[in-house]
Amino acid sequence: MTQRSASPASAGCTTAEPSPHRQEAVAAFAHRMRHHIIDMGESQGQGYVGQALGVSDLLAAVYGDQLRYRPEDPHWPQRDRFLLSIGHYAIAQYAALAEAGMIDTAELATYATDDSRLPMSSMASYTPGVEISGGSLGHGLPVAVGMALGLQHQGNDARVYDFLSDGELNEGATWEAAMGAAHHGLGNLIALVDLNALQADGPTASVLSADPLVDKWEAFGWHALRIDGNDVPALLRGLEALRGFTDDRPRVLLCDTTIGKGVHLLENRERAHFMRVDGHEWQIAREQLDGSAR
Repeated sequence: MTQRSASPASAGCTTAEPSPHRQEAVAAFAHRMRHHIIDMGESQGQGYVGQALGVSDLLAAVYGDQLRYRPEDPHWPQRDRFLLSIGHYAIAQYAALAEAGMIDTAELATYATDDSRLPMSSMASYTPGVEISGGSLGHGLPVAVGMALGLQHQGNDARVYDFLSDGELNEGATWEAAMGAAHHGLGNLIALVDLNALQADGPTASVLSADPLVDKWEAFGWHALRIDGNDVPALLRGLEALRGFTDDRPRVLLCDTTIGKGVHLLENRERAHFMRVDGHEWQIAREQLDGSAR
């Protein structure tokens, strides 16, 4: 099936081209994130490294360009909330939190070790900047709806960003929450969906296809855009377009990403959902990452 991709202009909202400075800053943020991810992955020899590399551009655009927060005060009431519904992507969020100044970069060396504040699946009670304990897939968007509704009732203009996976679109709770968000007019809610086309049980399209995604989200009452999630200018344009709508419809950015992006060795790996990497391959990964950034 051919999937229609909406553009900001066709969706009724136009945005200026992001400046070269903004694009370069986000790209550099993402590159540093990928190095952190490789370092953390090497400490365990395995993990959700492929997904994390694939979403680094998206998280860099969000944390490095869009979110309102104070690194020194993770509970600041006016902060934008970023919810990681896909708890096993925690390795990517930790890299972003380090670059955002919410946790010390040196602490990344404790990833997934005993007594660490950085468990393999995210826990709100452990880590500064982590809003929810993710991992039970399909629960993030319902929580985000409640948070966004609560902020509206409080008169707080903060936004709620919920980051979920294409596999979570197989969960009924996700679509119930999507209906609820439209019903309550949650224009302060932005969903971000990683479309990497792979689940633990195989290709997403084979497990349970959710296409046509743009049409489906729009039918549920959302503004919906689909973009290349590894294209920094497209990410910045898409995020700005969604923020630019002035009505009370919730918004969703559907991001096609490549597992292992930036490291050719890992982009082509089979069984990439939970990736095992041999000891000698980590340095190759670093060299390929630096080569791809030139």
